[in-house]
Amino acid sequence: MMEKGNATVVSATRSPMQVMMAPAAAAAATGEELEGNTTSFLRTAETFLRLLPIGLCVAALVLMLKNSEENDYGSVSYNDLGAFRYLVHANGICAGYSLLSAVVVAAPRPTLLRAWTFFFLDQVLTYIILSAGASSMEVVYLAENGDSATVWNSACGSFGQFCHKVTASVAITFVALFCYVILSLISSFKLFSNYDVPASCPNTTGNDHNIAPAFNG
Repeated sequence: MMEKGNATVVSATRSPMQVMMAPAAAAAATGEELEGNTTSFLRTAETFLRLLPIGLCVAALVLMLKNSEENDYGSVSYNDLGAFRYLVHANGICAGYSLLSAVVVAAPRPTLLRAWTFFFLDQVLTYIILSAGASSMEVVYLAENGDSATVWNSACGSFGQFCHKVTASVAITFVALFCYVILSLISSFKLFSNYDVPASCPNTTGNDHNIAPAFNG
């Protein structure tokens, strides 16, 4: 402490321990800030990716439901083929689940049970949409190109408008599938980030190491 005129100046000194701990504290604060930004970004991206398939699945569903054609060659409707009926049902399930999950995700109360639930359901929805899109695409391919081995002629030459709408519906379904692939990755990351990296512990019988699982409570 030293006096200068009427003012008193206190010379503050820091201990070596405080000097050593300052960078660690700054790094911890920066890490917490980055973690908060990452969590906020993931929640925003996840909410958007859950809302987007609602419109996509409804559009694909309505397009298929209204798809029918009648001409001199006969009539055809989506209801005539099981693959197209499956596509309609899959898109309906996708739209309903997307709306419900978007509402739940918007509430910032994450739990381990909710992480496991989203991980499981996102995987199920992804495979449902994939199977519906793949089976419908196979039917569209056969309708467009036929199959000479089974003497199945191309049908799209006679029902072109029907085939075009089916192709559009299947394409929209695959866009929704892409959203759910990303959602599956996000839900997997959010689930398994709750668990610590397995710790290695020495084996008493040798030099090998046993892997001990650990998780964040």
